[in-house]
Amino acid sequence: MLSGIKQKAIVGKDGKIELSATELPEGTIVEVIVLVEPSTEEDETTYLLKSENNKKHLLKALENVEKGNLIYVDLDEYEKNYL
Repeated sequence: MLSGIKQKAIVGKDGKIELSATELPEGTIVEVIVLVEPSTEEDETTYLLKSENNKKHLLKALENVEKGNLIYVDLDEYEKNYL
């Protein structure tokens, strides 16, 4: 006999959680425990710094800003001349 099911689910409208368990016959009494996964949102910079190539590119860009190595583009002029 089935003694446990572990599934991930997403809370739906009005807090509804659906589980797919065809092994459980209709009318079976179950005890439900809900464990909520902690939010692991990270900012974009942290995400981008995970990749070594992105990290090198971002650090080089910061270095260029600090040194004043910048290129200014007037978008109105660009559109007139190149588009």
